[in-house]
Amino acid sequence: MTGQTRRGRPRAGEQAARRQAALDAALAELVAHGLDGTTMQAVAARAGCSKESLYAWFGNRDGLLSALIRRQAEQVNTAVAAALDRPTQPRTTLVAIAENLLHLLTSDASLALNRAAMANAELAALLLRHGRHTTGPLVEAFLARLAGEGRLRVDDPADAFRLLYGLVVRDAQIRALLGEPPASADRLRADARVAVDRFLALTTGTVEPPGHAQLDR
Repeated sequence: MTGQTRRGRPRAGEQAARRQAALDAALAELVAHGLDGTTMQAVAARAGCSKESLYAWFGNRDGLLSALIRRQAEQVNTAVAAALDRPTQPRTTLVAIAENLLHLLTSDASLALNRAAMANAELAALLLRHGRHTTGPLVEAFLARLAGEGRLRVDDPADAFRLLYGLVVRDAQIRALLGEPPASADRLRADARVAVDRFLALTTGTVEPPGHAQLDR
């Protein structure tokens, strides 16, 4: 016997892999066909599993999409936490977070999930809870630490994050949601750097050329 129990059932690791494959298939269907065109039958066919397995794992289509949102959010928040833990200059950290946000919010996966959430209140609440309302506090804690060290002049880390987010994202996601092709990776990287330099100019009281913000010293 390889990969199965004596009763012929998949081992836990194999079942987890099949569940992840189903989530991959759901995302591919959502990107290709939108919320209305994403069916349990289509996901099962793409994933090479049965509809019965999907219902056993996720309950229904909303449960499947909810699991997909949780997985995507966990990946993003893990990446943000990792960036915050790296021993780099604060500006470098903020640029990495900004670039990650821009790539994420204009990616096919994020756009598909946001379009689905706009048509489903429960998915929208879930997207906010596991996305913005989880990512935000991670960055806010970092900004609060910088303020405590006297490296930023901010009274409210939550307001500071909203400022940073607004400078970084601007209208990029809205334009992508409306069908405009997202910017290239090079452009997103440049936009992230400019946004962070503007943020630092506003929160450190210094205005310096891009790439030479005070926090890199």
